[in-house]
Amino acid sequence: MFDKFKNEEGGEMVEERKEEVNSEESSSMTSSIGIGELMGKRAKLEEAIDYVGLMIKNLKDKRTLLEKDIEEESVDIKNLKEKLQKVSEYIDDENRGIEELTNKRKQVENEADEVGSIINNLREKLSSVDRVIDDEGSRVKKIKESRDSLES
Repeated sequence: MFDKFKNEEGGEMVEERKEEVNSEESSSMTSSIGIGELMGKRAKLEEAIDYVGLMIKNLKDKRTLLEKDIEEESVDIKNLKEKLQKVSEYIDDENRGIEELTNKRKQVENEADEVGSIINNLREKLSSVDRVIDDEGSRVKKIKESRDSLES
């Protein structure tokens, strides 16, 4: 079992020395090939990727908030549009009502003009009747006077 640790020449344990030599060779190879720098670059790239991921998350959060704000504005604008449509309908109803009232007023004015004409016609007829009565009254008076003067 310990055979692998024995040196073929002297039977000493040399495994420990091989590990030291391997780590020295590894570190000298790492620095000579530039793996340390590459590992540093990789670490920086991972940090950059994490940072970009955080930026993406923040952008998604901002976009989500914007979408929510836009949806709220859309709902508010739809509500305002509905209110404006109701106001427009109210104005149209009021305009129709005003037009109807204008037509009714014109009808009443026309009837009032007709009534005024009727009154004027009746007034003229009454004046004619009054003149006839006055004339007849004057004749009757003259007749009375002439009879009274004949009798006296």
